[in-house]
Amino acid sequence: MGRGKLRIYLGSAPGVGKTYAMLSEGHRRVERGADCVVGFVEHHGRPRTEVMLHGLEQVERKELVHRGAAFTEMDVDSLLAREPAIALVDELAHTNVPGSRNAKRWQDVEELLRAGIDVISTVNIQHLESLGDVVESITGVRQRETVPDEVVRRADQIELVDMSPQALRRRMAHGNIYKSDKVDAALSNYFRPGNLTALRELALLWVADRADEYLQQYRGEHNIRSTWQARERIVVGLTGGPEGRTLIRRASRVAAKGSGSEILAVYIARSDGLTAASPKELAVQRTLVEDLGGTFHHVIGDNVPEALLEFARGVNATQIVLGSSRHHSWRYVFGPGVGATVARDSGPDLDVHIVTHEKAAKGRGVLPAARSAARLGRTRLVAGWVAGVILPVLLAALLTHVDSDPGLANEMLLFLALTVAAALLGGLYPALASAAVGSLLLNYYFAQPIHRFTVSDPKNIVAIVVFFGVAGSVASVVGTAARRTHQAARLRAESEILSFLAGSVLRGETTLDALLERVRETFAMESVALLERESDVEPWRPAGSVGPNPVARPEDADVDMPIGDHMALALSGRVLPAEDRRVLGAFAAQAAVVLDRQRLVGEAEEARRMAEGNRIRTALLAAVSHDLRTPLASIKASVSSLRSDDVEWSESDRAELLEGIEDGADRLDHLVGNLLDMSRLQTGTVTPLIREIDLDEVVPMALGGVPEGSVLLEVPETLPMVAVDPGLLERTVANVVENAVKYSPPGQQVLVAASFLGDRVEVRVVDRGPGVPDEAKDRIFAPFQRHGDAPRGAGVGLGLAVARGFAEAMDGTLAAEDTPGGGLTMVLTLRAATRGRPQPHVSVDGEGGSAPDAAEGPGAGLGAAEGLVAGDGHPADFDLDSMRQKAGPQ
Repeated sequence: MGRGKLRIYLGSAPGVGKTYAMLSEGHRRVERGADCVVGFVEHHGRPRTEVMLHGLEQVERKELVHRGAAFTEMDVDSLLAREPAIALVDELAHTNVPGSRNAKRWQDVEELLRAGIDVISTVNIQHLESLGDVVESITGVRQRETVPDEVVRRADQIELVDMSPQALRRRMAHGNIYKSDKVDAALSNYFRPGNLTALRELALLWVADRADEYLQQYRGEHNIRSTWQARERIVVGLTGGPEGRTLIRRASRVAAKGSGSEILAVYIARSDGLTAASPKELAVQRTLVEDLGGTFHHVIGDNVPEALLEFARGVNATQIVLGSSRHHSWRYVFGPGVGATVARDSGPDLDVHIVTHEKAAKGRGVLPAARSAARLGRTRLVAGWVAGVILPVLLAALLTHVDSDPGLANEMLLFLALTVAAALLGGLYPALASAAVGSLLLNYYFAQPIHRFTVSDPKNIVAIVVFFGVAGSVASVVGTAARRTHQAARLRAESEILSFLAGSVLRGETTLDALLERVRETFAMESVALLERESDVEPWRPAGSVGPNPVARPEDADVDMPIGDHMALALSGRVLPAEDRRVLGAFAAQAAVVLDRQRLVGEAEEARRMAEGNRIRTALLAAVSHDLRTPLASIKASVSSLRSDDVEWSESDRAELLEGIEDGADRLDHLVGNLLDMSRLQTGTVTPLIREIDLDEVVPMALGGVPEGSVLLEVPETLPMVAVDPGLLERTVANVVENAVKYSPPGQQVLVAASFLGDRVEVRVVDRGPGVPDEAKDRIFAPFQRHGDAPRGAGVGLGLAVARGFAEAMDGTLAAEDTPGGGLTMVLTLRAATRGRPQPHVSVDGEGGSAPDAAEGPGAGLGAAEGLVAGDGHPADFDLDSMRQKAGPQ
């Protein structure tokens, strides 16, 4: 029996209609005569879904008892015994009750599929395992029930069930998803328009990627090489020259015109020796294309146009962007350039853009880190032999059929021209062959006696000998010049590579993986690994590797470069010529240096953390010795007094002693909380859960620890939402406000006001205390620091340090400024939500229409705090007392 087929309805959010669509498909199957049963469907009290169950056979559920409560789960055994053709199984990511046949429902589904039963199931995008962190950062809710992505990807069919956020919220408001008592909470939390839009985009992108996989699989199975323009994919051909940045930016502008376009930059490296590109320029171009959202690819191929077209068709590209050649126009007498060849062979489905640039047609020169063009390729060698051997024969045949005799001297000059051409094209050996063939042809056809390899006139003998000598000399000079040019260019390439390599390593700009990747690109290798071992008898272990299938031992590599006794650089792909090993040795030595530096940096960081830990422990001991013992002593004294039998305490005395105990416990709790928060910041364990929230939902809760009436709060409701962790924001504001109240003069309120500037929201905490001098404004944020003559009982000096740490963890800032007229202003800057300023309140009517409560003007969002922002968008000086009078009582 074959394996059953799996069909999944993937929803972008709860309530979009996955279960309804699954049941509709079940009814269609039953109407067509298929044996379809309901294995498990949960309608969650939704009447329309419940109605869809009518008319479908349902397999009775299995009842389980867990911790004294009864639960029902899908009865896999009954389904297997029933052997239907199709089973409808809802909620693929569901976790079964302990005691069930399998821990997860998707495992139950796997059993049904193995038994040959087709399954139709449902799952939401937020339940995919790989997207758990992303969904949590969007919604602030951690999904406990997940399903591995591979289980969903293996499905034979995936159908997206989608709905616009506005329609889903209307469905929610009408009570079609949750009961009426849960609607308001759902709409204001998980079902916010921003959350639903982000989840919808996640679902669309995931399904689009799955469609790409199906498309590539289909094209591979049917050996389809032509381009299908389902999505714009733009391939940028790079040479490693300076024009690459222009091409990448041009391709980015082309991609920006169409949604979902991709940029793939590719460098084609030849398989012989050092690659013909500047590694420094390639590194810059790689960074640029990745910054623009594209990908960089390194391909090996001796025929550049063929390799480029093969890569473009392999990724189903729709466009190729190339630069105008830097060669001079006369170079095209030897054949068309790469751009012309690619444009000619691309076919009708692949567009080729030739982009001009400032280096076009100005000559390639000698690339600073390239193999010289003087190393002749196969095409030029063939052309040299043709010019040296075949063209002299054709010239002799032509001259023998000419009526007028040009004379032996002119004939020698013509043959000498062919020898020079053979030297220029093919180097020394084709030129020597041309000289020999030309001498024989001159002797046989043009020197008396004709058609004999003898010469009667001594002058002709001298002429032919001189001809051969001149031709051989020209060939030798040209060959020597080519060889010297190649050697000079190679030495220049090596020096450029080594200079750039040494400089980047000494400056600490290169990581081990980046260096190994540079080795792979420079020598056109498939993989590179840095191997090490403790001793001669220990096995090799990789310290770093790049590329597919790196070797595990140096003896398995095509090229290995020892580094000391217990380290080696192993390369796979081809055997390097001996002249390249000198540069490879420098790379190997630098790889060892980079590895040592990384380890030393790690050890230094560990030592720094240990020193910081020791400092904190020392400060903590000092805090425990006084700051923590003070409230403990107060609590103990009050408790001892209450327990004393020698004194009869009145009710007022008892109340006072109990109040002292409560105050001491609160102080102790605050001190311990700050110590724990500082410890989390120092150890890097603070992981903010960023979500979009209104300031007026958080800031008022942060004022619970300060005396009533000590703070004047001005947070306009029209402010944009902020992208923060609500818990961290509350602790940050609480610490800053408590510090301001502590130093504020009696009877003076602390002002907490908010405003927005561009894509940032500012919260200002303003006091009229003694203030802080400029040189101490940064020092007050250091742990265990208290400004000036603050009393020991004022705390351990962690409040502002914790506040700044939490603010930076949320991609915000906390800074201190002077309050005009005296005092200190703490400025907390937060990142505004990406959706921008919130829309005015919208009420939903029975038809799904909406009507705004208020119009939104240019000043919306400023409210009572509009005086905080000057006309140019920068914080303006303001008068605290006038703002209080303007705002009125709290």
